[in-house]
Amino acid sequence: MTAPQPFRIEPARPADAPLLVALVRELADYERLLDAVRIAPEDLLRDLFGPRTFAEAVIARVDDEPVGFALWFYNYSTFEGRPGLYLEDLFVRPAFRGHGYGEALLRHLARVAVEHGCARFEWSVLDWNEPAIAFYRKLGAVPLDDWTVQRVSGDAIRALGGSDTPRGARA
Repeated sequence: MTAPQPFRIEPARPADAPLLVALVRELADYERLLDAVRIAPEDLLRDLFGPRTFAEAVIARVDDEPVGFALWFYNYSTFEGRPGLYLEDLFVRPAFRGHGYGEALLRHLARVAVEHGCARFEWSVLDWNEPAIAFYRKLGAVPLDDWTVQRVSGDAIRALGGSDTPRGARA
């Protein structure tokens, strides 16, 4: 019998930016969204490690082999009067699935949420991703059937952000 390989979850460091981009691309490929990926290491250096950070990330490793990652940010619940943790991405490389690494990442983030006094720990999942949905249900996650995600991006966000003046009002 062989000894289990050492597993650890570590905060991402600036030197990990290219690795994180590669993992994001692997996730996007799995989600059939690779054409939508625009991220570059410089984006992560600015947004995870710059003077104003917008997100945090951890990398799961077996020995020195990166097996997955999670990237999250904090939001705020006005109803609860407390922050929430929103998981943007969680990914475990296919060769490493089924060994508990995804669950370990989720448990790690749940601890982070508790430590920061978060009222909620939320994420989105593609409706066709039945393996992920079943995995999340097993861990106690429940769908928010009364809510739908809304998004404004690209030209639409630029148009929406173009003016603060109400229509018909004079500036």
